[in-house]
Amino acid sequence: MPKPRKTQVALSATPYYHCVSRCVRRAFLCGRDPLSGRDFSHRRGWIEARILKLTNTFAIDVCAYAVMSNHVHVVLHVDQALAESWSLDQVIDHWHGLFTGSFLSQRYCRGDAMGRAELSALHQQVEVWRGRLQDISWYMRCLNEVIARQANQEDNCTGRFWEGRFKCQALLDEKALAACLAYVDLNPVRAGVADTPEASEFTSIRQRILQRNTAPGSQPVQLLPFAGNPREEMPKGLPFRLDDYLELVDWTGRQVRDDKRGAVAQDLPPILERLAIEPKHWLSMSRHFESRFKGLVGTAYAVKAACRQLGYRRYSGVSQCKALFG
Repeated sequence: MPKPRKTQVALSATPYYHCVSRCVRRAFLCGRDPLSGRDFSHRRGWIEARILKLTNTFAIDVCAYAVMSNHVHVVLHVDQALAESWSLDQVIDHWHGLFTGSFLSQRYCRGDAMGRAELSALHQQVEVWRGRLQDISWYMRCLNEVIARQANQEDNCTGRFWEGRFKCQALLDEKALAACLAYVDLNPVRAGVADTPEASEFTSIRQRILQRNTAPGSQPVQLLPFAGNPREEMPKGLPFRLDDYLELVDWTGRQVRDDKRGAVAQDLPPILERLAIEPKHWLSMSRHFESRFKGLVGTAYAVKAACRQLGYRRYSGVSQCKALFG
């Protein structure tokens, strides 16, 4: 039986999560329908635009994404400290960017006189919204529901567009994060719909490469930046150097395209050495990350610690994590 989301997300263990939403029956509702011959590829643009737009509203950063013809990957970073730092007015503004709010919040924004009881009720309401603005389930709801409504309106129909639940994996350490980022960014290459990462439409890796080539030294403002290797006074961002990560993705993509399952190039990317990941294990994870791991991904030690924190009675998937991450 699937575990509820509240038992899969432990922000004290990690702020990073990999989420996957699939179209109903895995139909190509965002690509070319083989039965009708209709092309719905423009919907991938809808999804990409929605993903990037939500970064301005939620206290959730997008680390990576890949919009495919029948499913969507996003790697998210929950910025709990940012959400807690927002004032009452900021929380209301962010929430009104998604929904109409309540009668009390509308009155407050108009500047109407409000009694003590009304203000107290508004503060309680705002704290609920503050929690939702850092909640992955609410993020995925605001992403998927809008796309489903647009698609149903276009098709002049009703019913589900996405499967009922999205898959969620907690990324507990740097090794799991790097493996998942590369897995998501290389989805189109692995599926054979793109030859190179920079040619992969509707992906974060393409956005990063285009930005780097257009304005060297800069990174897309709507994506969580690469902040460099871990150090004291580490700025907010992914704990890798951008150039190291791009080299890793390019190297991995070449192995995937050439189907060199038993051969590994001699010039390994330095990031693999820093993370102490065996090349053969890395190539396996870059192809099968989603299927190899359960809800918690990381070293065996990190998985056991997170299981204890979440109150799990047994360690799920720890043997696979131990084999691949150590």
